[in-house]
Amino acid sequence: MIVHETDRLILRRISLDDAEFIFELLNEPAWLRFIGDRDIRTVDESRDYIEKRMLESFARLGFGAYVAVSKEMEVPLGICSLVKRDALEHIDLGFAFLQRHWGQGYAFEASSALLAHASRELGHHHLCAIVSPDNQASIRLLEKLKFSFKERIILEGAEEELLLYDWNGTSR
Repeated sequence: MIVHETDRLILRRISLDDAEFIFELLNEPAWLRFIGDRDIRTVDESRDYIEKRMLESFARLGFGAYVAVSKEMEVPLGICSLVKRDALEHIDLGFAFLQRHWGQGYAFEASSALLAHASRELGHHHLCAIVSPDNQASIRLLEKLKFSFKERIILEGAEEELLLYDWNGTSR
């Protein structure tokens, strides 16, 4: 299901057909370093992860993980997600792209489209994002998307300190 289109991208809901792509993405060095090891070692485990973690969110909340697909190449480049974490007051914007597609503006383009979708279509005008203090590229992207640093936090059950950013779409 296509949610949004930009000049270069189609943003669509994730599906079980994305298992090979998600397997690759979840095992990229940047994902493992900044997001964490999800212990996905096979494409079948990836398919289960999509079904139990990503698709379940759509069934329960009406939003979740969206795949950013290149119109030109017709391949998935990355994901942008809307996640509701119990520990956070607002819906959390997340993004991750295959490293070979970094530096081309895809993450900004897809994230901007998803923020517009969250605000206009879903009625969520206030979002947040969490990021590792070491992830300078993601911090720059959040600031470019007009997120503002709020505070340092540690999520329950975690050890690593994260930076919490806020976005208020009604003032844009």
